[in-house]
Amino acid sequence: MPIIGVDYGLKRVGIAFSSGKIAFAGETLTGGDDACARGVISAAEKIGADEIVVGLPKNMNGTESEMTTLARQFAAKLEAATKIKIVLWDERLTSAQADRAMLTGDLSRKKRKQHIDSISAQIMLQSYIDAVKPS
Repeated sequence: MPIIGVDYGLKRVGIAFSSGKIAFAGETLTGGDDACARGVISAAEKIGADEIVVGLPKNMNGTESEMTTLARQFAAKLEAATKIKIVLWDERLTSAQADRAMLTGDLSRKKRKQHIDSISAQIMLQSYIDAVKPS
């Protein structure tokens, strides 16, 4: 049951992978929504993913923002382009968790910027796996 996790952003899209119980950070895609959507689908097809989990960035009080709408639109673009199941999953605080983890690992600001999106995708995907895929 391979799964792809997606942290959608305006400039970059982070990808994470899982083939079971543990999520791993993948690559960071750039180049706009169409190119990133093709990259996500290509990565999903390459590993034979059953699901693509797209992070849904909600406000802390649970309300939706402009980024929530854009993430939903990106998920709809994926859904229109593939038969792989698309799932939306709450991703509140994943970027903060990823940044904190990288600071703990003493990564430079430049390295943190390069990896924040894929690490956020990893944290979001692990949250999904832990909640939905019981051991």
